[in-house]
Amino acid sequence: IVALEWLPVELLLALGIVPYGVADTINYRLWVSEPPLPDSVIDVGLRTEPNLELLTEMKPSFMVWSAGYGPSSEMLARIAPGRGFNFSDGKQPLAMARKSLTEMADLLNLQSAAETHLAQYEDFIRSMKPRFVKRGARPLLLTTLIDPRHMLVFGPNSLFQEILDEYGIPNAWQGETNFWGSTAVSIDRLAAYKDVDVLCFDHDNSKDMDA
Repeated sequence: IVALEWLPVELLLALGIVPYGVADTINYRLWVSEPPLPDSVIDVGLRTEPNLELLTEMKPSFMVWSAGYGPSSEMLARIAPGRGFNFSDGKQPLAMARKSLTEMADLLNLQSAAETHLAQYEDFIRSMKPRFVKRGARPLLLTTLIDPRHMLVFGPNSLFQEILDEYGIPNAWQGETNFWGSTAVSIDRLAAYKDVDVLCFDHDNSKDMDA
């Protein structure tokens, strides 16, 4: 199975399946990192423009991608059968991810693996909750640096919101966001957030963070 976008990569790995090929493995390891991608996986080009010639030579039995992302399904069907998975509805991406995992499991007849993974996830979320009981209602600003002057901030329709709600943590960012729940802003906008905690996700960019 070849995965042309990172959502189906994570779904496959969650079910115990190592993809034959993955698009943009370098940036997956940089921006996603977990679950880890084995070194045996073949890089098949960009997520938006996979190497169709290489894919044809690889002769995958099946391909998976994120719906609406990259080449058309008609073009990919010339190489191998496959299907797209929805990564977000623009409102509750974590709930959509659960749904996509169940759909992937149904496709591969791995329903028990999906049930086990989701149960482990729920147990982990519950086990972490006591750590935040004494934290109070201080807002949390979730960010990642793009460069020394710009950052991504994550809003109420991001993947993290359901977890924040579960732990009773207000999301400090209530401004504009895109379909994926984030937006790029100038770092000087941080000056307006004086009474919040800030969590900055690292993606091997320590030089930018030090700057």
